[in-house]
Amino acid sequence: MKYTKLGINGPLVSTVGFGAWGISGRDWGKTDDESSRRAIHCALDAGVNFIDTADVYGFGHSEELIRQVLDERSDKDKIVIATKAGNNFYPFVGKEHKVTPFNNDYSVKHLVFAAEQSIKRLNVEALDILQLHSPVLETLEKDEPWLALEKLKRDGKIKHAGWSVISFGEISHAHILERHHDLLDVIQVRYNLLEKQAEEVLLPLAMKYGTGVIVRIPLIFGLLSGKFNHKTIFGENDHRRTNLSPEKLASYLERFDALKPLFEKHPDYSPAQISLRFCISHPACHVVIPGGKTEKQVRENVVASEMDLITHKDFEE
Repeated sequence: MKYTKLGINGPLVSTVGFGAWGISGRDWGKTDDESSRRAIHCALDAGVNFIDTADVYGFGHSEELIRQVLDERSDKDKIVIATKAGNNFYPFVGKEHKVTPFNNDYSVKHLVFAAEQSIKRLNVEALDILQLHSPVLETLEKDEPWLALEKLKRDGKIKHAGWSVISFGEISHAHILERHHDLLDVIQVRYNLLEKQAEEVLLPLAMKYGTGVIVRIPLIFGLLSGKFNHKTIFGENDHRRTNLSPEKLASYLERFDALKPLFEKHPDYSPAQISLRFCISHPACHVVIPGGKTEKQVRENVVASEMDLITHKDFEE
């Protein structure tokens, strides 16, 4: 496993991390907590020291699973946990929902409350990284989210401040990093072999300011692993039923087929491994956070960290 500093102000992190949305018990179909815990242990045993989660994932369940695993480990103080806040799920706890509802709240009051609850669930003295969870531009233009991050930093409740950029806002929202780069230690971006919008403005800005970059959705919810086809159907309790609707899936699969020559150039690696390698091969990107519901998936993912012979030039058209 390779390690790098997460920007000029961030901690030392493994270049492949663990994305903990899929294990949350919501939005990804049925999950098994014991299998999820084994997957996290497997990642940590392989040298992963970075876990990305959010308070809304499973209405706190993802954070609780992470704490359960860390409580069983002697190296827990070396693990960096990045979480997120801004979707106020608390009014929906105990109610039935097929997928997680949106209830955005980026007020100082809520973000401070949310951070305090995450601290309790994770059983830590302070959050390593707290990210604004994909707010819309109108919210980002207001003062409250930034005042909240400043207060949480000042009060010692978060060590680093972050912003998870809303999907497909990588260009139109890039000026927010320009405006708040002094406060933001880390950003999280959607970036993968088929969605490279972040390369245009946001990643160059991150390099300019030394901002840490976390890459999410590196496999487009599993599509770049090559396991989906035109007949794939997702359950009603799986967010991919919308995010990979039949129309979207067909479009992605057509573009995925065009990547086959790239995959054939590197027969020793799987499409998922090559896709993950693409993300961390960009000089602005520090850690990629694929999900892993099983130990098998985790073992495949972590290989991408040491695929040194494949560089960003290999992916240039």
